[in-house]
Amino acid sequence: MSVVGKEEGEEQQVVNPWEVSAGKGGIDYDKLVDQFGCQRLDDALVARVARLTARPPHRFLRRGLFFAHRDLNEILDLYERGERFYLYTGRGPSSEALHLGHLIPFMFTKYLQDAFKVPLVIQLTDDEKFLWKNLTVEESKRLARENAKDIIACGFDVERTFIFSDFNYVGGAFYENMVKVARCVTYNKVVGIFGFSPEDHIGKISFPPVQAVPSFPSSFPHLFSGNDQLRCLIPCAIDQDPYFRMTRDVAPRIGYQKPSLIESRFFPALQGENTKMSASDPNSAIYVTDSVKEIKTKVNKYAFSGGQDSIELHRKLGANLDVSPFFITFSIFY
Repeated sequence: MSVVGKEEGEEQQVVNPWEVSAGKGGIDYDKLVDQFGCQRLDDALVARVARLTARPPHRFLRRGLFFAHRDLNEILDLYERGERFYLYTGRGPSSEALHLGHLIPFMFTKYLQDAFKVPLVIQLTDDEKFLWKNLTVEESKRLARENAKDIIACGFDVERTFIFSDFNYVGGAFYENMVKVARCVTYNKVVGIFGFSPEDHIGKISFPPVQAVPSFPSSFPHLFSGNDQLRCLIPCAIDQDPYFRMTRDVAPRIGYQKPSLIESRFFPALQGENTKMSASDPNSAIYVTDSVKEIKTKVNKYAFSGGQDSIELHRKLGANLDVSPFFITFSIFY
């Protein structure tokens, strides 16, 4: 289960695909890396990306927003040998539009596609949001279409990009891979990875293979026919890591390559660094469709400024920029 313990008397931080929360000190990424078993993204790897692509590394790399990985070095090795790979990322559509936090993986994936000139698949998990949220099938599908517009606006290469929603695409070779994965993962295993409880319905328990199998090129025979061993690189936030730990464990057992990952920190909510910007709380986020007036209201009414506890302390010390969501946002995007 994706829970990182704190010292006695302190809150635990909870990090899984459906919940991210932490105590007063914010997310402890060092503990998270140790618990998940991924690797730190170091300066040498960033420099290698720059050398192989003959362009400056993306600011999200330079500034440590993407900070962890699984076998990125292997992807770079095969690229250096002249071999190909493909990218896979996604979005769970639970809101009318994307917010700034949602843009992070798509902006970074756009850079990777341009730099390495590789194919990309983007999964819209409208079925997941039907299972987890109080949404109808029709509403989940509608939100997927609306979110797809924002994703397309990021400027991906139309000749190299395939966007699909689960409700519309799952079947055929994709479904065959799903049941192959499902047969390899016991109930106890999936509970241990995701923390499901006896009260969770079987739709939730059966969902992880759906997000796993875009990692396998044979799930897309119209794109990668006859290339079942093509490697996959997944840019995502670190809360998605449990899905791909499971996937990497299963992949060799069903004859596929393990996917590699490059993982980001969370984009902080307006209320501060102890949680992430979330569509579940509209006042925690700034959406791409928000008007100037709406943004101003959210900032003035709901946002944490990083200011001190009193006017006197603030005049003496100034704001704590390390925890100010405004400063963090500026440092990420500019």
